[in-house]
Amino acid sequence: MLFLVLALACLGTAAYLVGEVVMLPARERSNSVRRAATYGRFRLRTPLQRESLRERALVPLSHSLANLVLRLNPRTSSESVAMKLHAAGLGHRISPTTFLAGKGILSLAGAALTLLLLGSAGAQGLLFGLFVVLVGFLGPDYFVSMYARRRKERIRAALPDALDLLAVSVEAGLGLDGAIAKLTEHMEGPLADEFALTLSEMRIGESRGEALKRLGERVDTPEISSFTRSIIQADQLGTSLGRILRVQAADTRLRRQATAEEKAMKAPIKMLFPTVLFIFPAMFLVILGPAVLNIDQLF
Repeated sequence: MLFLVLALACLGTAAYLVGEVVMLPARERSNSVRRAATYGRFRLRTPLQRESLRERALVPLSHSLANLVLRLNPRTSSESVAMKLHAAGLGHRISPTTFLAGKGILSLAGAALTLLLLGSAGAQGLLFGLFVVLVGFLGPDYFVSMYARRRKERIRAALPDALDLLAVSVEAGLGLDGAIAKLTEHMEGPLADEFALTLSEMRIGESRGEALKRLGERVDTPEISSFTRSIIQADQLGTSLGRILRVQAADTRLRRQATAEEKAMKAPIKMLFPTVLFIFPAMFLVILGPAVLNIDQLF
């Protein structure tokens, strides 16, 4: 009966979350249309107009859970969580408050499961519940870090081609802003998204140096940091951007080749463990099995 209640609760929670994710684009569109239709109008809230359940209950609850998680881990802040989500490419989908609230919900669910299993399963239930609590609290951070690593690898792989396109555009007579705009038109992926964000910052009045520094902080890879420092230095000293971009493209291409060779050299060592654990026992069984059976028949 206990597991049936837990299963129903998990099923209901999953159905609610799936519904929220599915209806999120439609709600955003409807909100945008409503704001555009009522732009410039001001209307006082009457006592008959009541807030929705989401605004009255879910939003304050998510903020409370997020504050609780921040108290449990003082080294974490909303700004650092926002940077991690943006590095993983999830900043436009998940807000820091939602992420922290999700960690709190998973941790509380693990704690409730621990209390339920403590009376029936004893020490094993306690250990399992504590494991669920740790997974609920640390699991989201692990998945965000994994997505961030994958995104950084994609950025590193696309950077040489992007620098070649920037160099060609600059040598053709375009400025750096126009070259970045041309890059965002002809390329897709996380690197193009980062350059598009940098271009947007420059267009709204941010200086080129500050926008490039923000790019280096968001991506946080040696190649992007070297590129931003070189462009800022060239902009300050007035040197040729085309030549610097050519040098940066060749340097990043060499780094990419060195990284690929390093991974290729690590591959045999990584293959050793599954070979010893899974392939060698099967080979020994096939080769030595008949001999063992013949020796058993002889004795």
